[in-house]
Amino acid sequence: MVNLLFDLFYTFFKIGLFTIGGGYAMLPLIKKEVIETHAWLSPEEFMDVLAIAEMTPGPIAVNTATFVGYRLAKLPGALFGTLGVVLPSLIIITVIAAYFVQYNISEIPRLKAAFTALRPAVVGLIASAVFSLGKKGILDLRAAFIAGAVFLILTFTNIHPIVILLATGILGGVFFV
Repeated sequence: MVNLLFDLFYTFFKIGLFTIGGGYAMLPLIKKEVIETHAWLSPEEFMDVLAIAEMTPGPIAVNTATFVGYRLAKLPGALFGTLGVVLPSLIIITVIAAYFVQYNISEIPRLKAAFTALRPAVVGLIASAVFSLGKKGILDLRAAFIAGAVFLILTFTNIHPIVILLATGILGGVFFV
């Protein structure tokens, strides 16, 4: 059990440390570690965890780490997974905040250039996650229609994603049984 808790913490700490761009940018790394490297979840189980993580309040990466940890080791696993994914950001932001005002690091040309270059990389990570998850979650024409409709609704309206998820779940439960 101790080894599993250490593995959960270390895995999610590594993901939190080396991912820039937020929770969605973390998804390809989480998927690789959770499904491929450690085989903690099947691709189908991972899709279910992502669906739950998206619908619950909080950042998707934190929710995913919490759910994966809980699935593997109950409450201790949830705590170690969550702490692992959150701690790197907490440390980095604390250090940056300490120097940001003092040295005005936002005006350092090389640092600005580095963050400018990282933006498209983050978009690529998110696109990779979308493509990879789409291959597992869109298995037929009906699923493709639902994914396309949700994409269009979210792109062209101001309807909140939670409303879309709830409506989709209800409609699926009523019409697709």
